[in-house]
Amino acid sequence: ATIMQRKQVPVLCYHDLKNWRPNERQSMKEYIVPVAAFKEQMQSLKDSGYQTITPDDYYNYLTRGATLPAKPIILSFDDGDLEQFTVGYPELKKHGFKGVFFIMTIATGKKNYMSSEMLKELSDNGHVIGSHTWDHHNVKGYTTEDYNVQFAGSKQKLESITGKPVEHFAYPFGVWNEAALPALQERGYKSALQLSASKRDSTLPLYTLRRMIVPGT
Repeated sequence: ATIMQRKQVPVLCYHDLKNWRPNERQSMKEYIVPVAAFKEQMQSLKDSGYQTITPDDYYNYLTRGATLPAKPIILSFDDGDLEQFTVGYPELKKHGFKGVFFIMTIATGKKNYMSSEMLKELSDNGHVIGSHTWDHHNVKGYTTEDYNVQFAGSKQKLESITGKPVEHFAYPFGVWNEAALPALQERGYKSALQLSASKRDSTLPLYTLRRMIVPGT
């Protein structure tokens, strides 16, 4: 009840940071943020006095009332797309921002995705690496073995890359079910993020934290 009553912190969710192709489908424009727009958004946040916090900062605030900046925000990035490193990382550095990168581990090192070395560099420079499952399957259909692969397996892989605990998770498609919450807790995660349209779970609210997709439009 204490956690549920605390004021929520805005958590922004980015995917692709690149320019639209000619005749880009409208559905894709909801996930692709043009480079200039992303840079303008980061500048606007800086000019407006926002300060980035990490998921650990948010956890400490929610669980024991730790102090946050006057205008806190979390900048999160899903999947591990390459331009999050080539476009997003330099822009965050320019403004003194830190982000959290939720990685779909099956894609690490693949074409158009970040390499292990890039993830390590982000982690070494104060950004947080979190899990976005092994291969982006919807958690609503998971079995026990799926929990071991998607939750524990991805966590272990990312920890082997960064050398740090991986304790925060983002649901593929932003959707969850009640069975997933204790499964995440049992496998060592401290929090998990959904998307803002769904209710929060009042029993395990740390595993249904809200965030919002930033549309490219």
